[in-house]
Amino acid sequence: MRWEVWLAFFAACWVIAVSPGSGAVLSMSHGLSYGLRRTTTTIFGLQAGLVIVLLVAGGGLGALLLASEQAFMVVKTIGALYLIYLGVQQWRAQVESGADQGGSTAPVRVAVMSRRRRFATGLLTNVTNPKGIIFMVAVLPQFIDPNRPLALQLAILAATMCCVDLVVMHGYALLASRMQGLFRNARAVRWQNRFFGSVLMAVGAALFFVRRQHA
Repeated sequence: MRWEVWLAFFAACWVIAVSPGSGAVLSMSHGLSYGLRRTTTTIFGLQAGLVIVLLVAGGGLGALLLASEQAFMVVKTIGALYLIYLGVQQWRAQVESGADQGGSTAPVRVAVMSRRRRFATGLLTNVTNPKGIIFMVAVLPQFIDPNRPLALQLAILAATMCCVDLVVMHGYALLASRMQGLFRNARAVRWQNRFFGSVLMAVGAALFFVRRQHA
């Protein structure tokens, strides 16, 4: 891979990562609810999903998927329903508060997902995102040299994209975690959950209107 091609892809990765999407919403939601350290597991799940989508698109399977109306509809529906499911779960997340033995207000307690579930949530959020597949199929071939080994090029592109996305998603999570002090009572946390739940449901509903590319 030529140096100038890699630099162009590196710049494109920053534009892609910074652009608001389901991954950014999830990172902010978990950052605000669980803090930066626990959200790292979610972000690693997002990267695993990103690598899978990149390999699917780079290996040619993405183009085959987009060529089939039925297959694309299945992926789109699964992705939309999954994000809506996450939104509903976020909306209904349990929040508890109480008083300590001295009678003062105790810290708000939020039900925390297990590490495995946080990782799976991140992975499935990116894997079931048809917009990511469309973008990869449309953009990735521009950075691949057909005269050079495909596997090495995909490895370089995947590593570059994941490194950039790790930085950006941790940035979103960090900014959100800094706001935890504003949500110290149960009512504020419930409204926070409802806000991010609504955003996730809205993003999921928007996926129903995504159309595949026609040859």
